[in-house]
Order: sequence, then structure tokens, then C-alpha cells
Amino acid sequence: MSALLRLVLFDVDGTLVDSQGSIVAAMTASFGALSLTVPDRKSILSIVGLSLPNAMAQLAPEQSETIQHNLVEGYKQAYHANRLEQGAANSPLYPGARDAIETLHDIPEVLLGVATGKSQRGLDALIEAHDLERYFVTRQVADHHPSKPHPSMIDTARSETGVSAADTVMIGDTRFDMDMARAAGVPGIGVSWGYHDRSALNGAACIIETFDQLPRALDNIWT
Repeated sequence: MSALLRLVLFDVDGTLVDSQGSIVAAMTASFGALSLTVPDRKSILSIVGLSLPNAMAQLAPEQSETIQHNLVEGYKQAYHANRLEQGAANSPLYPGARDAIETLHDIPEVLLGVATGKSQRGLDALIEAHDLERYFVTRQVADHHPSKPHPSMIDTARSETGVSAADTVMIGDTRFDMDMARAAGVPGIGVSWGYHDRSALNGAACIIETFDQLPRALDNIWT
């Protein structure tokens, strides 16, 4: 790599951490509290990555905006309670995630960031729980942006770091991540271990099977 600054943006849920158990549990509690039929696991995981209002609109399209808002609030409360109870175990890092972050962080010209549908509170708690505070120079969350696949998160991360689109990569496990990368004009790297099927990662520059494959995938994009 040259001395040119590069920016590597990670999605969080389904990419860096396996939070599906907590997500399904919180969604189940939220729908149950309103005596609504709980969506099946596949449906719940299909919306991971979207901002919560968009997610609830997809999971409960027949419900009023008021009910959807109540579902959002119920989910937040249930997820927060679960996180307080379980700590880092709420969302364990995938195998190889920490090593990949540390390896990239040690390259002076590579900047790391996050672009996630999580809230600021949720992301900050996760980063603290896994002792990752020093690694990410830009953190883009659902509180401050339109939902994925709108390119706002990537555009803002690039603006904050001064890195060009050609030198930015988005890494994620869902169609929303790849669509967001395309909308922002940056390459996307899909990961096979997340919540969307491999077939949904259309438009990815490549798809990796393990974090060990990430450095070579980045080299292939940037050479």
C-alpha cells in the first residue's frame, strides 16, 4: 500500500459481532409486550442493518405508525436490559475479528471506522465491552443518518477522514451494506458468516469466508 490514506468501514451486527441471539430475544419481547405475533427468526434477521423504524415497518407493515414506534421503544428497552445482564456476551466478536482489526490498525495509512444501524448508545456500549475504543476514528450510527442503504454514513465517514471514495471500502454481511457501498461509490466486501445469504450480496467486489482473507481482499481492491 502507498502512503495514501485508506478507510476501512465495518458493519457491526453480523459482521464484527454475532448479536443474533440478543436481537431475536429483544424483538420477541417487543412484539410479545404488545400481544402481537412475533415474526420468525429468518424474518427478524433479514432486517438486521436497517434503522429500527425501517425494520419495524418491514416486520409489521399492517400496524399503525404509533404501534411501530412502540415496537421500536420496546425493542430498545429489551435489548438494553439484555446488554446490562450479559455484558460482552450479549454480542460476542466473531472468530478473527479482533486480530483483523488490530492488524489493519497497525498499518499507519489505514483508518478504521464503523457504519452501523445500531444506536449511538448501543455502539458505544459494545465498543467499551470489547475494549475497542482506540481503533475506530469514525463511528456512524443510526441516530444521525437515514437508514441503510442511503449513503450518508459512508459519505460522512469519508468527510470526517478526508479519504476519497476510491480509497474507501465497506465491509458487511447484508444486502443493505452492499447497496449502501454502491450508492456511495465505494467498493464493498461481503462476509459469508452474517445474516443475509451469500446470494443477497450482489455487487460486492468480493466475498470473504474468514477474517484471515480480508488483507488480501483489500490488497486486490487497492492494487
